[in-house]
Amino acid sequence: MAVQEHHFILYKPFGILSQFGSNDARQLRTKQFLGALYDFPEGCMPIGRLDEKSEGLLLITSDGKLSDTINNSGIEKEYFAQLDGEITIEALTKLSAGVEIGFEGLKYVTKPCIAKKLLKIPCLPKPDLSIRLERHRPSSWISITITEGKFRQVRKMTAAVGFPTLRLVRVRIGSITLGNLRKGQVKTLPSIQSIIN
Repeated sequence: MAVQEHHFILYKPFGILSQFGSNDARQLRTKQFLGALYDFPEGCMPIGRLDEKSEGLLLITSDGKLSDTINNSGIEKEYFAQLDGEITIEALTKLSAGVEIGFEGLKYVTKPCIAKKLLKIPCLPKPDLSIRLERHRPSSWISITITEGKFRQVRKMTAAVGFPTLRLVRVRIGSITLGNLRKGQVKTLPSIQSIIN
């Protein structure tokens, strides 16, 4: 008899770690984890991660093999990033071509990606109050689509071209989009296999 696998999509809010627990006692005392959002079945795991200060689309599955396949298959991941300053065409060109960032103590050049300025502010839930947007110069929004996922990659990329990320929201993984999910909302999916086809 086939084991029933479980699949979910959720809007990970700012301030929650993309994991279900920790071996660090201090983290367990001071941080919030995915289990605070929903009573996920045993054996579930996030596919990829969003850092604590990033938000948006996260996939959860109990199928470890599928998780590995998606993580290693170069699927497009699209983010909306609010940047400190008015992004320039030159900076967008550099982002698209690939920029040098630090990764695990070494220099790494990111793969070519799709980076474009958003002409309208995207329709998203209000930012977390701890993101102090008013302290900064005028901001701009970009869409950036990457096919890899190094730790804090998008933040490092925008900083490398002189425009630090103030707010970062993942809006798409493959063909699955954030849609109108609210912060912290979880939806069950019959399958997520379709995003790697």
